[in-house]
This record gives sequence, C-alpha cells and structure tokens, in this order.
Amino acid sequence: MENAFLKLPFHFSEEKLLDDLAICKKYNFTSHFNKNDYSGNWTSIALRSQNGEMNNIFALPQNGEKYKDTELLQKCAYFKEVIDFFECEKESIRLLNLKPGSIIKEHTDYNLGYEDGIFRIHIPIITNEEVHFFIDSKEVKMLPTECWYGNFNLPHSVRNDGKADRIHLVMDCIRNDWSDNLFAECGYNFEAEKAAPEYSRETKLQMIEQLKLMGTETSKAMIAKLQSEI
Repeated sequence: MENAFLKLPFHFSEEKLLDDLAICKKYNFTSHFNKNDYSGNWTSIALRSQNGEMNNIFALPQNGEKYKDTELLQKCAYFKEVIDFFECEKESIRLLNLKPGSIIKEHTDYNLGYEDGIFRIHIPIITNEEVHFFIDSKEVKMLPTECWYGNFNLPHSVRNDGKADRIHLVMDCIRNDWSDNLFAECGYNFEAEKAAPEYSRETKLQMIEQLKLMGTETSKAMIAKLQSEI
C-alpha cells in the first residue's frame, strides 16, 4: 500500500544516541503489556507518558490525562534535543528493545496512521543485519541514526534473528502543518490518503483483543466503537 512507510531526511548523532541510551539502561525496562503479540523478550521504558512515570508504557491516552516528560528524559539531553527537533506536539515517547531471538508477531494497531492525525516515528539506536521489520508485507531496513514513519494501522511484524538488541526511540507525534510540509517533501501521497481502505472484520476483531489488554477507559471506548462497526 502506498504511504505504508516513509524515510524522513534526518540523521542524528549515533554517539550521542548511544550515550543517552547508556543512561536509560541503568533503569529497569518494562515487559510489553500485550503478551499475545510477541514471543521472547520485548521491553520498553518511557521518556514521556501520561502520568510521567517511566514504567507507564501505554501508547494510548488514558482518562484524558495530558502526557508529561518523565524524570528519565530530564537526564537525557540529546534525546530531548531530538524530540524538540520535531515541530509538533508529542504523546507517548519510549525506548523499545527487542532482544535477540524475539519476535513481534504480525498485528495491526488502532488509529496509528498519518490519516488519523497522529504519526509514529522510529529512530533506530542499536540494530543488526538480522533484524527483519515488515510493514504491509514489505521489509523495511531501518539503520542506526535514520528516521522513519510507518503506518501501523497496516499489518506489521518484527523478527530479531541477530545476536544484538534492537533498540529504537519511538515517538507518537501529532500531525500539523509542519509535518504536512515535511511529508509532502518526502513524497507522501495525500490523494492516496483520502482513499485509505476500511479495516476488515478480522482486523477489527484483532484490534479489539489488543485493546482489551489495556483495560483503560479510552481503550473501552475504542472497543465499543469497533464492535458497533462489525
């Protein structure tokens, strides 16, 4: 599908990314809450969350709270510089670590495409040649210091067949005029966006099961909406 992913024209300092990662590794990463979506070891730590806690790795809004920088982000000057480089509002910001031999099974997320007014950015910090990241059945090779957008409404999966961790800085950003101009420069097809396909019944059922695991008021409202469409 067109607009499934987009490489953005930014490169960041590998040395500085690794320096801030070393700070974060002094703290405990939390296992991803959706146990059905992966096998192995998939962990995260929050740089920005709704309650400002490092172990709150939920990416969906909860109970209408505003997102806050965590104490950890205050210790990571370069991560903060990278985040501030994006001239838009941000919601959840996390480090996601997929350990060697681990698999994120193919799944779809909810309202995580640019057409939904939100966009997820991946900045690889550590990876290896045996990491296989698929979006809409197409493999996307994301290298350290690069910057990528992916439409995670589409089926996606990751497999780390290598011997090193795969750690990405992952930001959920709010679409605005700045991001529209950026995406246009990078070849995003805004006409194709208008014809975004409807979710299949099977996909909606998968989304409902994932949202049930969160147990938040927001996820319950999303479940109700999806159930009404089936």
